[in-house]
Amino acid sequence: MNLEYFIAKRLITAKDYKSSISAPIIKIAISAIAIGMIMMIVSVATGIGLQQKIRDKISAFNGHIIISNYDNNQSEVTLVPISKKQDFYPKFTSVSGISHIQAIATKAGIIRTETAFEGVILKGVGKDYQWNNIKEYLVSGKLPDFSKELNQEVLISQFLAKRLNLKVGDSFNTFFIKESQNKLPNIRRFKITGIFNSGFQEFDATYLIGDIRHLQRINKWSPDQVGAFEVFVDDFNTIQETGEQVYAQTSSTLDTKTIIEKYSYIFEWLQLFDFNIIVILAVMILVATINMVVALLVLILERTQMIGILKALGANNWSVRKIFLYNAFYLIVRGLFWGNLIGISLLLIQQYFGVIKLNPENYYVNQAPVYLNWGYIVLLNVLTVAICFLVLLIPSYIITKIAPVKAIRFD
Repeated sequence: MNLEYFIAKRLITAKDYKSSISAPIIKIAISAIAIGMIMMIVSVATGIGLQQKIRDKISAFNGHIIISNYDNNQSEVTLVPISKKQDFYPKFTSVSGISHIQAIATKAGIIRTETAFEGVILKGVGKDYQWNNIKEYLVSGKLPDFSKELNQEVLISQFLAKRLNLKVGDSFNTFFIKESQNKLPNIRRFKITGIFNSGFQEFDATYLIGDIRHLQRINKWSPDQVGAFEVFVDDFNTIQETGEQVYAQTSSTLDTKTIIEKYSYIFEWLQLFDFNIIVILAVMILVATINMVVALLVLILERTQMIGILKALGANNWSVRKIFLYNAFYLIVRGLFWGNLIGISLLLIQQYFGVIKLNPENYYVNQAPVYLNWGYIVLLNVLTVAICFLVLLIPSYIITKIAPVKAIRFD
């Protein structure tokens, strides 16, 4: 039998344990650990969740790497076409880690209805377009089908649909200005088959997704000419390395840019979340350990006579220290239990019911996203226990300074 564990267990289950002087301090210590664990779990889950959600939205509308022509055009409109007859299309076999590549083209236009008008960018896509990335943002209607003959189907954002008072099934005219002066604009009539809402204002207020063949005809391009290529990678963490390899494997007349470079201001903002998470973890662990140190010191002072008796009976310092460390471990486990239970429950409520809403103009999402992964939860628990235990070894050293004779007479 483990004597130290046996004594620690008797101390915990003793009737006078809950009514002792240390009882309120112990409750505070347990509460501090529980609150700290709740804060750590929630901060990591929401921080990583927000990073991943925004990253997924940007890549859904742009791919991970964009291959385009070199030009001085600062807008999202493609001016000079690229031939689809490239070594990397339709399969980028020379670079590993690439899951898909698709051809697109963009052109600015003006939607005109009976009551309003809006400037938009028509993003032309073809048979190779990966609709799975957009599907989750579809709020009504269905996705367009461009796999057969040329049609007028388009996907419009909920933001534009409300401003233009349009709904699924409605048709509207879009005017595309010609580059040559004194010429009438090209007019295309489109029909809305679906409405999406990404929550990303920069995309929702701008893009209209339609058939790329419309743009090829308007620009007088051949069927083999497109505006750019969007490349998707298997692992986002390797996007920089993959982007460099893609750049090396493409023609010198083509430019490649990752979405991290294109939307650097967003990803720099997202990196601040990593720093915030680290600060929160450090503060919460510090608060938890301070409270545990105070609780352990009170327990030692409260049981000074017991320490003296054990030493008089022949127990060594480390054996007595283990009794109080077992007691402290019990308190830590209780705090972690309630912290994990409440923290995970809050995350599940947010994940399934979306209680906490966010302003998409500031956070690019409609509600606080949650990344629930058991790996980081276990790691947080192990880290908390390890740090608390290492810190508690310091106050438990006081036991070695307690003399049996004085301790037994201690009142």
